[in-house]
Amino acid sequence: MITISGTLSKAWMAKALGVAFDRDYYFEPQRRHAIDCRCNEYAAERFGGMRLFYSESNLGQIDYWDKSQILIGGIQPNMILGMLLGADFVAAANRDADISPCCLAQKNPADLPPPDSLLDHPLITLFDEQIRRVQSDSQEQLSPVPPFYWDLSGRATIHGVLTSAQKFVGETIFMDMISEPQRCSKIMDWIADAYIVLCRHFSQIADLPITSVHVGECSSCLVSPELLERFVIPAISKIGAELGPVRLHSCGPSTDYLGAFCKIKNLCSLDLGGDTSIERAREVFGKEMKISIVPLPQDMSAESTDPILKWAKRILNENDGGNLEYIYHLESAYNIETIYALTNFVKDLH
Repeated sequence: MITISGTLSKAWMAKALGVAFDRDYYFEPQRRHAIDCRCNEYAAERFGGMRLFYSESNLGQIDYWDKSQILIGGIQPNMILGMLLGADFVAAANRDADISPCCLAQKNPADLPPPDSLLDHPLITLFDEQIRRVQSDSQEQLSPVPPFYWDLSGRATIHGVLTSAQKFVGETIFMDMISEPQRCSKIMDWIADAYIVLCRHFSQIADLPITSVHVGECSSCLVSPELLERFVIPAISKIGAELGPVRLHSCGPSTDYLGAFCKIKNLCSLDLGGDTSIERAREVFGKEMKISIVPLPQDMSAESTDPILKWAKRILNENDGGNLEYIYHLESAYNIETIYALTNFVKDLH
C-alpha cells in the first residue's frame, strides 16, 4: 500500500491566518481548541481532497482527528519533561515553541528526582485538572487528548533518550558518551523511565489505553551506530516493552543505522529521512514493515517540481511493493506546487 499525508506548520498558519501561538495557546485548552479548529477549517477549505491538516510534525494522524477533540498540554514531549526539570517555556507567535536549553548541564544524575515524583509537579497537576474539567463538562462534550498524545488513537508520543539528553545537557552529550559513559547511561535510563511514568499516568487519567508509542530520535544520526546500539537501542526496547509497539522516527540519513534499528524489540514501523535507502530498509525489515519517508527540504523548496518527483520515483522503485507512506510537514517557505505534484504522483498509482 502506498499512501500520502501531511501536516501544516505553525509558521504556515501564522502567515495564512495571522493566528498567534502565544503562551495561552499552549496552556489554555479552550483557546487552543478554537485556534486548532480554525486552522483545520482552513486546511479543509484550502486543500480539499488532500490528506493534509494542521498538527505537529510526525505526531498528529489525520485518520484520527476530529473537531470534538481538545488537546491538553499539547506541547512537544521533551519540552514537557524539560519543564519538569526546571527549564522555562518559550513561546513564539509564528513558529514552534521551545524551552530554555541545558536544564541538566553539569548536574549529577544522582540528583534527578524519582520518575514517579514528577506526577506531583504543579505542571502535571494543572494538566490533570484541565483533563478532569473537560471530562465533567457535559455541555461541551469534548474528548480530552492528554499530554504525550496527539489524537485519540492511543499512540503515545515521546522524544528518544538521546534527543532528549541533547536538549537537556547540550551538545556536549555526544562527547560525554565517550568520556563519561556511565553518567550518560544513567541520564538516558532516567529519561526513558520518566517518559514511561508520564505516558502511563496520562493514559489512565484520560481513560485512553496505550496502543503504540512514537519515539522521535531526531539526534540518532549524530553518533555512530555503535554508540546508538550501546546507549539508545536498549532504552527504546525498554520503552517498547513497557508501553507498546514502537514507531521509530529518525529524520536524518539513516541507511547506516538500519542494522541497529532492527535490534529494537517490539518495533512496528519506521519514519525515516528522505535520503535514507529504502532498498536497504526493505532488505533489513522486509515488505510488511510500514515505512514513512519525508521528502528532502530542498526538494520541497525548489522552484521546479522535477526534484521531488525524481526523488518520489526513486523511493517507489526502491520500496519494491512494500508498505510505504510519503509524509511531509508543510512550512511557509516551501513551494506548494511540489506538494501538489507529490500528491498527484501518489494518486496516479491507484
